[in-house]
Amino acid sequence: MSDHAAASVSRRTFVKQAAAGAVAAAAAPTVLTAAKTDQKKPVVGVGEHQYEIDHAWAQLPDKFTWQTTHNVAVGRDGLVYIIHEGKADQAEHDAIFVFDPEGKFVRSFGKQFQGGGHGIELREENGEEFVYVAAYLSKRSFAKLTPHGETVWHKVAPMQAGGYAAGEDSFPHDERAWGRDRFNPTNFAFLPDGGFLLADGYGSYRIHRYDADGAYHNSFGRADETPAKPDGTFNTPHGIWIDSRGEAPLVVVADRANARLQWFTLAGEHLRTQDGFLLPANLDVRGEVLLVPDLVGRVTLLDGDNEVICHLGDDSQRMAADTKTAIRGDESQWQPGKFVHPHDACFDAEGNIYVTEWVATGRVSKLSRMA
Repeated sequence: MSDHAAASVSRRTFVKQAAAGAVAAAAAPTVLTAAKTDQKKPVVGVGEHQYEIDHAWAQLPDKFTWQTTHNVAVGRDGLVYIIHEGKADQAEHDAIFVFDPEGKFVRSFGKQFQGGGHGIELREENGEEFVYVAAYLSKRSFAKLTPHGETVWHKVAPMQAGGYAAGEDSFPHDERAWGRDRFNPTNFAFLPDGGFLLADGYGSYRIHRYDADGAYHNSFGRADETPAKPDGTFNTPHGIWIDSRGEAPLVVVADRANARLQWFTLAGEHLRTQDGFLLPANLDVRGEVLLVPDLVGRVTLLDGDNEVICHLGDDSQRMAADTKTAIRGDESQWQPGKFVHPHDACFDAEGNIYVTEWVATGRVSKLSRMA
C-alpha cells in the first residue's frame, strides 16, 4: 500500500488484531530462528521445511532506490521479478526490477506504473511468457507485458461491472480518491481455460473474471466491512490464487482485513472459510504446500489439509504491538531471521521462497531451501 492511503488501514487492523496476534503466535508450531554455528545466515522453519534467509539478496544498482517493495514473481527461466510502488514524482524511475537467482540485477522497466506499482505475476501462454501487472493509486489499471516490458495491452476499470465512479475507466486518476466506487486492483489468478481473475482488493472488494484476451465477463463477491463478515463477502480481498491441491481447482482469496482465507469454485460459489490469520496478504502453491505471507510479521506454510506447518520468520507479537508502524520505518529495529511486513511471497521451481515486504526502503529476502 501507499504510505498515506494504506497506513490508516494497516494501523486500524493492527490495533484491532494485536491481542489476537499475540495469542496466535504463542500457539504456533516452534520455529527455528537462530543460525547454526557454522552458518552466517539465520535458519527458519521446521523439519523438511527449513530455509536459510538472506535479507540482502537483491543487488539493486545505485541508480535506483527501493520505494516500498510490494510483490514478487518467478519466471520459467528462474528470473525473479520485483515490483515496487515507486514515487509518483520520479516518473523516469522504473517500477519493475528483474534479478537472477543469485540476486544479480538483470534489467528493469515499468515506468508507466511508477507511483502505483502493486501486483505482478508471470504466465506461459502458447510457449511464450507474459508479465501481468496490477497498479493502484494514481495508476489504477492492469496490464499484460512481455518479459522485457513491451505492452501487449493496458486496461482500466471494467465499467460494465457497475458501481464504479465516473472517470475510473480513463486517465489521469486522482491518487487521493479511495473507496468502494474506485478501481484499485491488487493481484491476479490464472484460470485453466486461459482466462484470469483480478482482485479489486483496494477498490470495490470484488473479484473480476476476464477471458484470455482480457475481455471482462463477470464478477463475484461483494464488500462487507461489518463485524459480521458473512462468508462470500470481503474486506480487502488483497491476494488471490488457484488452489490446485485438491481433486478440482479452487479459487482461494486472502481476505486480508477479515484475517481469513476463503475458497470458491471457479464459478465464484463460496465453499469454505478458514480463520486464524492476522493480515493474510497473498498466496502461492507448490505441491501440497500453501504459502501465505502475512503482513503482521510472518510467512505461514499450510499442508494439504490446510493445517499450519509453521510460521517462518515469526515476529508477529512485536509487529502487532507496533500500532504506529514505527518499526516499519526504522531498519535498526529489523532483526535477522524475522519479518516486518511480508506483503507477497512465492516459490521458485526448486522450492526456495522469495519474500517482499511492505517497507518504504524495501526489503526482498530469499529463503533458500535446505536439503
